[in-house]
Parts: sequence; C-alpha cells; structure tokens
Amino acid sequence: MRTILCLTLLMVLSATSVNAQQNNKSAKMKTTGYAPVNGIKMYYETYGKEGIPLVLIHGGGSTIETSFANIIPFLAKYRKVIAVELQAHGRTSDRNAPESFAQDADDVAALVKQLKIEKANFFGFSNGGSTTLQIAIRHPNMVNKIISLSAATKRNGLINGFFEGMKDVTLANMPMPLQEAYLKVAPNKEGLKVMFEKDRDRMIGFHDWKDEDIQTIKAPTLLIVSQNDVVTIDHAVKMSQLIKGSKLIVLPGVHGSCIGEVCTVEKGSKMPEITAALVEEFLKAN
Repeated sequence: MRTILCLTLLMVLSATSVNAQQNNKSAKMKTTGYAPVNGIKMYYETYGKEGIPLVLIHGGGSTIETSFANIIPFLAKYRKVIAVELQAHGRTSDRNAPESFAQDADDVAALVKQLKIEKANFFGFSNGGSTTLQIAIRHPNMVNKIISLSAATKRNGLINGFFEGMKDVTLANMPMPLQEAYLKVAPNKEGLKVMFEKDRDRMIGFHDWKDEDIQTIKAPTLLIVSQNDVVTIDHAVKMSQLIKGSKLIVLPGVHGSCIGEVCTVEKGSKMPEITAALVEEFLKAN
C-alpha cells in the first residue's frame, strides 16, 4: 500500500499556485439540468473544462452547495466537474422506497449514461463516499478513478457511540446549516423531514459490506480521512488494504473540513485548495 502524507502547507500551496480569480471564473461557468433516472428526477450541475469529468457526490442530509461549494472553484480549475443531488436531497425528487447506497450508485450511473459519458472519475464525501465505492463495485466499466472521503463500509468503522446516538435523533437534531440549505433550494418542510428520516434510517439499518465485494474494486482509488473524523483512521487503513493499489491520505481537521463542508468549514482555511490539488495530482497521475 502506498500512502500519501500531507504535512506541509507551504509545499502544497507553492506546487499549486492557484489563482483565485481564475477559480471563481471556472465556478461561475455553471449549467444546470434534470434527468429522469430510475423513477426520480435527478438534479445536476456542470462546471469547468472539458475532458474526463469528475462527478461529485454529496454527503447525507446535504446539497451540492453544503458539501462542495467551497471546493468546486478549485476542482473546476483543472477539469470538467459534474455535481449531483441524490434521491430526496435538495432539488432531486424522491421515490416511494428507502434510500440505499446501491440505489444511489445506480442512479448516478444512470445519469452519467444519459449524459453520454463513457468514463468518469467519481469523488464522494461521507455517505457519498460510500456511494462512490458502490459505483466502483456495481459499474466498474464506467469508472476511470475514484476518490472516497470519509466513507464507511463497516459499522465498527465509525466512532464509538455513532449508532447508539442515531437511534434517538429527530429533525430537531439536524444541523441548521443543512436544514437552511435544503429549504433554500426546495422550500418544503415535509420533504426536509422525509429526507432526514430516510438518511437516519439508512444508517440505523447499516450492515457491514463483504470484504470480497470491496476487493472487486479495480479502479485506481484514493481514500481520504480526516484526523478527527466520524470515520476512524484505522477503518480507512483497512479499506486501503482491501483495495489493491489504493492510496490513502490522512488530513488534519474534522469531518468535511478539508473540503470546506458548510458545518465544519473554517474561515480563511486553505484546506479546500489543498484537497483539490491533491485530488488533481491523483487524477492526472498514470
């Protein structure tokens, strides 16, 4: 297993030399759309340049903006970016069925096919990271490379007390930035409640994935976890050992802070810029 270690801020920043005005211009070059996939109407946005696209898959309870708004300008500087919203989240409609990582993977794959994209890179955060791994398992032929940030495949891969605490949560416990972001793009309080409860119930009923399924992932894989994440570093290491040839990065911070997620972003942080540069280094490597 090869391990990438990011310890020095200066080295990364000097290597990337990101121009803020160029990043903002790339982020503003946005188009939006909806696609009918597997019985739902899926919302997506595209940014940036041409080439093999990078598909972004948000975390639970999130929208494109809450997970990725602070990193999209940096990612779009390098390549075309497609960001999606999953079943019941944000502007995407719901179906009369529970959520599952397998179904989310099939939905994203169906969208990619509708956009007539033969191969794509996939970058998922948290629940979206688990969905990204499922895409690599279930739809290997459309995958170029994957980046999975803070993803879990085993119950013991999450911090102590996670599942015990999940049993009693209600919408009132959902972080207000996530509630406000949902209602901003989908002003439907009942829809917000349904999304929250489906996300919660998926995690309450979460079952360990089989090692042999994870071992089927053949796409070049970058696993990222934060030093003080909801997912343990030990779990990320074990996943990297199951996925042949995968790379692992441990970054400082908490769950989502390295991409500037709305609930954990630190004002003035360079971490989204650093993370985007590391992702790009991985994607452009042979």
